[in-house]
Amino acid sequence: MREFRIGEAAKFLGVSADTVRRMADRGELKTRRTAGKHRVVSAADLARIAAEAPKNEYKRMPAQSARNRFPGIVTKVIKDRVVAQVEVQSGPFRIVSLMTREAADELKFAPGTRVVASVKATNVIVELSGITRGEL
Repeated sequence: MREFRIGEAAKFLGVSADTVRRMADRGELKTRRTAGKHRVVSAADLARIAAEAPKNEYKRMPAQSARNRFPGIVTKVIKDRVVAQVEVQSGPFRIVSLMTREAADELKFAPGTRVVASVKATNVIVELSGITRGEL
């Protein structure tokens, strides 16, 4: 499973890297050390923390127009035969997108997947962050 460096985890949570380190030291966030002695956080654990953390712990994102994109992490995917519900945590914001199951399967959405939610009018589109279709 994908792992995130402390700085990356901090960016997704909207807190400082020191805050993420303190969370790890208190046992609130599981980390492991790489061969180079750097701490990393599993995508699944980061998604859990992002979904459970009180919203007032996050720094507010700057005001943005409805056409902006929100980087985040998938926290939950619910699928039936035809439709999928994908929940994304972007800083203090929870974004829910409904799409076809086929699209969710093709993009391999799962908790911990880095995504960007694009919001325009009443539509929310979720895409993989920095990954082209050929890399799936």
